[in-house]
Amino acid sequence: MKRRSMLAAAFLAMAVTAAGPAFAKTQISWWHAMTGANNEVVDKIAKDFNASQQDFELVPVFKGTYPETLNAGIAAFRAGQPPDIIQVFDVGTGVMMNAEGAIKPAAEVLTDAGMTFDKSQYLPGIVAYYSRPDGTMLSFPYNSSSPILYFNKDIFAKAGLDADNPPKTWNEVWDAAKKIKASGAAPCGYTSTWLTWIHTENFAAWNDTPFATKENGLAGQDAELEINKPLFVNHFQALADLAKDGTFKYGGRTSEAKQIFLAGECGIFTESSGGLGDIVKSGMKYGIGQLPYDSDAPGAPQNTIPGGASLWVFAGKSADQYKGVAAFFAYLSKTEVQTYLHQKSGYLPVTLKAYEETKKSGFYEQNPGRETPITQMMGKEPTANSKGVRLVNLPQVRDIENEEFEKMLAGEQTAQQALDSAVKRGNEAIKQALGN
Repeated sequence: MKRRSMLAAAFLAMAVTAAGPAFAKTQISWWHAMTGANNEVVDKIAKDFNASQQDFELVPVFKGTYPETLNAGIAAFRAGQPPDIIQVFDVGTGVMMNAEGAIKPAAEVLTDAGMTFDKSQYLPGIVAYYSRPDGTMLSFPYNSSSPILYFNKDIFAKAGLDADNPPKTWNEVWDAAKKIKASGAAPCGYTSTWLTWIHTENFAAWNDTPFATKENGLAGQDAELEINKPLFVNHFQALADLAKDGTFKYGGRTSEAKQIFLAGECGIFTESSGGLGDIVKSGMKYGIGQLPYDSDAPGAPQNTIPGGASLWVFAGKSADQYKGVAAFFAYLSKTEVQTYLHQKSGYLPVTLKAYEETKKSGFYEQNPGRETPITQMMGKEPTANSKGVRLVNLPQVRDIENEEFEKMLAGEQTAQQALDSAVKRGNEAIKQALGN
């Protein structure tokens, strides 16, 4: 009998072990596109959230670049197996907004879970970009950014440039880049990530000139591109001319040029404020300046528009999964979490309180330039040209632009030809997407 009791107890223990814990956590999947130092931030936030409560387990999964992550999410939705949360870059906002039935608005996720959602707590320019015209926030801003200028202070010193006075206009950038190249301080003067986001969309907003009609697509889907006007043509022709002798070095369509700058090949670099983590990690002696503006643009600089990405929630999930997503969004809104994300990564704080706390702590005085992306975006009230860009198929339009830019940089066409072709092909793609 004693032996039978021992066997029964052992069998019961095995059965309980096999069944798992009595109260299993609800898993929340989060697909993202963060690499390097920013991937480390994602992992830490997920780990800290999981440790902060007992009901949910957030599982972050890297899915590739921004475009790859968006495409993976679309494919997963079509297959009936989407993640709970997906990080979608700003250019995919129009795609997600038009995906009726595929997503559940972030504001609804929070209110359905019984949480108070107060839009006034968040930075207005960021929240507005991810909201419907009626003000409903569709996605949760995670890593909002603004393009800024970085420069290598050691290279500046070698070239005889003032390392405490970064160039403020594009003409000053061109002059400094030529001096860096001519002096031998570095093999190239200037490089940039994201020619589309920085040199067309933000170039337009910062210089208060239209990127497209219908307030860049915000006031109507049947917008037409306007990037073949003289201001854009002159800017891109300058880039093409600098590329001929390597003063400007093209790295690629997204963030590839960052490695060129980190390797010390170029002295000046324009990139997302969210690229800061890898620059700090490199140990480079760097400086930060505002995004350069065109001195021929009346009233410039105006304001930049948000880049980065936001978190979208797929429809068709269980009540427990939505509760978990809401709990995570509430956790992300905490001042200490936003402060950590902002100070560690260079992305903008989503909440006003996190910005105020960072300012009060003296962080910006101790880290010159770190407030620049915020003041760029919030310094002036947005105009019709600087509220943002929302085309129905902006990812495809960007691909078209990149194809034309690459031909231009290879010397196969002028800037005027490249931009004329980009406008013609881009407008055709917009009409096609609208079924016209």
